[in-house]
Amino acid sequence: MVSTRSSLKASVTLAAAIACLVVPAFAQAPGNPIGAKTWIGHAQEVEDFIKSAEVASMKGTSVGVTHPNHAILAPGGLVSDIAWKPLKPGRYEGYFESYKSEIAAYEVDKLLGLNMVPPTVEKRVNGDLGAAVLWVKGAQTFKEMGGVPGQKGVKGPPPAHIAYFMKDMTKAKMFDNLIGNIDPNLGNWLLDEEWNIILIDHSRAFTDTKELYHQLIFFDPDLWTKMKALDEASLTTALGNWVDKNGIKAMLQRRDKMEQVINKLKAAGQD
Repeated sequence: MVSTRSSLKASVTLAAAIACLVVPAFAQAPGNPIGAKTWIGHAQEVEDFIKSAEVASMKGTSVGVTHPNHAILAPGGLVSDIAWKPLKPGRYEGYFESYKSEIAAYEVDKLLGLNMVPPTVEKRVNGDLGAAVLWVKGAQTFKEMGGVPGQKGVKGPPPAHIAYFMKDMTKAKMFDNLIGNIDPNLGNWLLDEEWNIILIDHSRAFTDTKELYHQLIFFDPDLWTKMKALDEASLTTALGNWVDKNGIKAMLQRRDKMEQVINKLKAAGQD
């Protein structure tokens, strides 16, 4: 589940490609299968286990800019693998990155009831603090699939899954815009066999950027209601250990900017 990070140009290309996908009127959503989202229903238990589990072995990865580690936990437990990202807050190759942003993304996911970001907790390994992320099994990155599903030359969802998949795409775009994910590339959007989207690698999110990196052509009303309910006090309570005051204020400013877009979509009947 380690992402292959590409350039900012590629990130914008992904956003543009996603924006071009349109939901056919005949499509029917199949429900909400769990698929590779094995944490659903017992996320707290998974969090607690990852925090306390012993790391049996660790190997580096060659992908991405920050080269997260693949850690194998002691056998017989609730979780067998995690991604380990001891990324100290700072600038790397011109971008601010932090392991704390990984945890903040998961905490926002929980606030919104999104279930797209795998359980992510702070953990100390060999004296270093970092983000420990549940290693997702049974899913492929868009990069591994050859591009955005449904685009030319890339396998798209079967008819029964189209509406469900597109709903997930819309919610993922809204989430990225809210947290200020400036790096939504083909390597950090995952898809499982049930056509669930899973989002990883948020170390560049939660800066003071006001830019919305995805163009919205639809929005999810239920998710938007939850986003509208967020305020500085609730976000400070949930994210205060991971995001500074400027980051939280910028998040609300992006939410307000997204509202302008969504109001136009509402006026055009694009919900």
